[in-house]
Amino acid sequence: MKTINKTIPMPALGFGTLIPDAAVTISATRDALEAGFRHFDCAERYRNESEVGEALQAGLADLGIAREEIFVTTKLWNTNHRPERVEPAFGESLKRLRLNYLDLYLIHTPFAFQPGDEQDPRDQNGNVIYDSGVNLPDTWKAMEHLVDGGKCRAIGLADITLDKLLPIYASARIKPAVIQVEAHPYLPETELLEFCKEKGIVFLAFAPLGHGIKPGPLEDPVILSIAARVGKTPAQVLLAWAVQRGTALLTTAKSAARARENFDISPLPEDAFNEINRIQTRQRFNQVVNTGVPGFIPKR
Repeated sequence: MKTINKTIPMPALGFGTLIPDAAVTISATRDALEAGFRHFDCAERYRNESEVGEALQAGLADLGIAREEIFVTTKLWNTNHRPERVEPAFGESLKRLRLNYLDLYLIHTPFAFQPGDEQDPRDQNGNVIYDSGVNLPDTWKAMEHLVDGGKCRAIGLADITLDKLLPIYASARIKPAVIQVEAHPYLPETELLEFCKEKGIVFLAFAPLGHGIKPGPLEDPVILSIAARVGKTPAQVLLAWAVQRGTALLTTAKSAARARENFDISPLPEDAFNEINRIQTRQRFNQVVNTGVPGFIPKR
């Protein structure tokens, strides 16, 4: 369990809801709830907040779980960075998720796109249309007002590099509570992790399995060897390493069996943990930090 803003508990194991199919979103979210997940990560950009909300509402009722027992995050999309668009976007997400408050609201990326209803605005040459009429500190101030309003317990940023985070952290009235970035043994983000630990920010790793891309961490000889040695799957080894180094994490399981597997992790022996730390391969699988365009969300 992590603690954000010194008072709000956040389960270290989170369930990511980037699932293109609506029916699978509902079943997978429900399966994750039944497997024990109490932390759910959503986004306006995923276009399935309504399905996640439906699954959570039904699942909580059926399993006798109170709303206060789960932690729900969603994210402000790039087309809503202008301050006057932040609160309406937040309100629409709340409505779709069928919630009356959010535990965490993140700026999905530091890049502002042309404001409007088109989530992926492009010019005639297919290039993203960015919005030069707003800067990240302005967006952050609007996020702070959401916390002031009482329906948002904490705020943070996703897909951000340390150099872009530093000025926001320095100027923020309400400091970022969580930073969500790609992280795994091939992209350990050690410097950012150390900064987060020093400042009491929760480092939330997405793609802790390397997005399942092959070849990737799941097939790394070191991971395979440790998995055989400790009697766990390669996925369980990678997730255990992520928690052991002090991060929270997100996984997206589309079946009940995989959700149970991802939830069933235990600490690694120290020698195995150190062995993973010595992996030299370096690879980023998602270039969103450079463009604001998510690499694994289909364009529509």
